[in-house]
Amino acid sequence: MQNQSNLEVVRVRHPLKFRLLRVTRVEALSSALVRVTLTGDLSDFVSSSFDDHVKVFFPAPGDEKPALPSLGPDGIAFPDGVERPAARDYTPRRFDINANELDLEFALHDAGPATAWAAQAAPGQYLGVGGPRGSMVIPTGFDWHLLVGDETALPAIQRRLDELPSGARAAVVVEVANRAARIELPTEADLYATWVYRDELDSEQPLVDALGEVWLPPGEGYVWAAGEASAIRAVRGYLCNERGVDKKRIRASAYWRRGAQATHETIDD
Repeated sequence: MQNQSNLEVVRVRHPLKFRLLRVTRVEALSSALVRVTLTGDLSDFVSSSFDDHVKVFFPAPGDEKPALPSLGPDGIAFPDGVERPAARDYTPRRFDINANELDLEFALHDAGPATAWAAQAAPGQYLGVGGPRGSMVIPTGFDWHLLVGDETALPAIQRRLDELPSGARAAVVVEVANRAARIELPTEADLYATWVYRDELDSEQPLVDALGEVWLPPGEGYVWAAGEASAIRAVRGYLCNERGVDKKRIRASAYWRRGAQATHETIDD
């Protein structure tokens, strides 16, 4: 059992900065996930939590570089006469200050500016990146960790598994389209992984159904869940109401919402 004083989730704020970054590498991790490595002015980039998010700005059709806003006395603003570019939130998958590299991973799903850009991404292209504006730092010292999500949550799940110490108890439940979308999850933690394939199931709540088979060990645990809004709300409700997990020990986020664009919000009561 862990000391409660060592298990507090801490919010950290960061200075907001906008950067123009250039693609150096593109790697397909699966049929549904593409890793893009960026370089540029990253000397003061900070990302303190595995589920941080940056705002990514995409070039307009026919443009080489995206328009970027500036931060002034009246807040965030774009230059006069400049149309706001398409922008989406993404997890900083890896940041290497020595190599001056930032990795972002793009889930290829519904049509949209992010998927369209990632599907054709190549070295030499440009993206704009703003933030992170802050971090929710979740300690690694819990007795157990449960990570739940879909393709869009995989970058944060991978990063968390990278961070967990040797011997940490971790369970992962991931919903993806099919077996071709599965990826390796290397970690020093003691990992129990469950993959759910949508094309093999007839279920309205595949994540909830899969969680019914997951054992939650004794002790102080923490749940992190992210993905489609209604699915993650159902996950949170199930864990609280059926499995007795304290709401304070769950961080649940909507990374997207079926039928909507540019969703990113915390799910709570």
